[in-house]
Amino acid sequence: MYRTILAHQTWTFPALKVLLAKASPARSGDLLAGVAATSDEERMAARLALADVPLKTFLNEALIAYEDDEVTRLIIDGHDAGAFAAIAHLTVGEFRDWLLDDATTADVLTAVAPGITPEMAAAVSKLMRNQDLILAASKCRVVTRFRNTIGLPGHLSVRLQPNHPTDDLQGIAASMLDGLLYGSGDAVIGINPASDSLPALEKLNIMLDEVISRFEIPTQSCVLTHITNTMALMERGAPVDLVFQSIAGTEAANRSFGINLALIEEAHQAALELGRGTLGDNVMYFETGQGSCLSAGAHHGVDQQTCEARAYAVARRFRPLLVNTVVGFIGPEYLYNGKQIIRAGLEDHFCGKLLGLPLGCDICYTNHAEADQDDMDTLLTLLGAAGVSFIMGIPGADDIMLNYQSTSFHDALYIRRLLGLKHAPEFGNWLTKMGILNSSGLLLPAPPTHPLLRVITDGELA
Repeated sequence: MYRTILAHQTWTFPALKVLLAKASPARSGDLLAGVAATSDEERMAARLALADVPLKTFLNEALIAYEDDEVTRLIIDGHDAGAFAAIAHLTVGEFRDWLLDDATTADVLTAVAPGITPEMAAAVSKLMRNQDLILAASKCRVVTRFRNTIGLPGHLSVRLQPNHPTDDLQGIAASMLDGLLYGSGDAVIGINPASDSLPALEKLNIMLDEVISRFEIPTQSCVLTHITNTMALMERGAPVDLVFQSIAGTEAANRSFGINLALIEEAHQAALELGRGTLGDNVMYFETGQGSCLSAGAHHGVDQQTCEARAYAVARRFRPLLVNTVVGFIGPEYLYNGKQIIRAGLEDHFCGKLLGLPLGCDICYTNHAEADQDDMDTLLTLLGAAGVSFIMGIPGADDIMLNYQSTSFHDALYIRRLLGLKHAPEFGNWLTKMGILNSSGLLLPAPPTHPLLRVITDGELA
């Protein structure tokens, strides 16, 4: 039982998960689930009570029963007590102050990360303003490697997303090479396929591998199909770089995706055995999003942001190259408008980085949400300042296969120019060698005879 007094009224919260939900900023998903605060007064009372909760409480009061949920077991069994010792004496409110203290440096945060549970991260985020989320996240450093180096300070990578509604190879190649000529693609060249056909998926993998090999591009590819399809592709000898899977923060939600921790582990080991990385062995690519547990009816009464943070425990277990919160993709039933999407994006990035993950963000919205591209510009700028690991690069910011709005190749140029952010170093050197960037890192116009353009005009990948 948790209590506080506000405005001469005693507020009572019967359980930790209730307290966390009531302390959350307002969002449509929590209202839909019936767990949100019923007033601003109740929300503030919950935050006052939450600030006084010792961090140790989260190790003793599981939001979802240990016996019923393998994600809970992963969080508890994998907790690093030694790393936690440095902050074990703090309350949630004191933890916020500690995170914002100048003495809490990047090295300190890296050392403590294994001792922070997702619930602790979610709890402290509920006490933070947007500027707090940005400042604290900007101090976190998470570096991963496969064929290049992602996450270095002062760098920003881009996932080149050349989707096509019919998986047409020539159409995908056109978008892909367009993105490369704008300097996108150092996070990954990742296709969301329209088909689950293994022969079609294999063709996509082969085409991506041919382009990367032919032009010696220091990047990695991924076809974002279900993990079981990727395992089948590896068995067929397809050139698989990264293994993709959408993940969530409860066992039941992951079951709705057709996965569990054992299956992810099997795929992880299979990808490691391929040994396709030249600089590192971070071989997994995960995507998440607030609302996934609720949409599957698998949230156990836990608020959607805390469920999202629990998904990061799943990701952390498998040392991914990339984790992407597709923040506005699920729709306005969960994040109603631009204000809620912006807040969720900053929360997700902060929590992921605090837990030691290479967090990127698909800064996006669906066409029936109360949001527009100005909201995306705002979130892009804030995440750039917060040190986001990567963003999306989509032709015109309009995904013609998934039918949602995201960020474009031009948006990546904007945020790099504004904040002086560089490409992954190996990829940046390749762009300069290919005459795409000049020696100052600025984009050059591509002549009609550029070798990347000839691939399209000659129809070599049709």
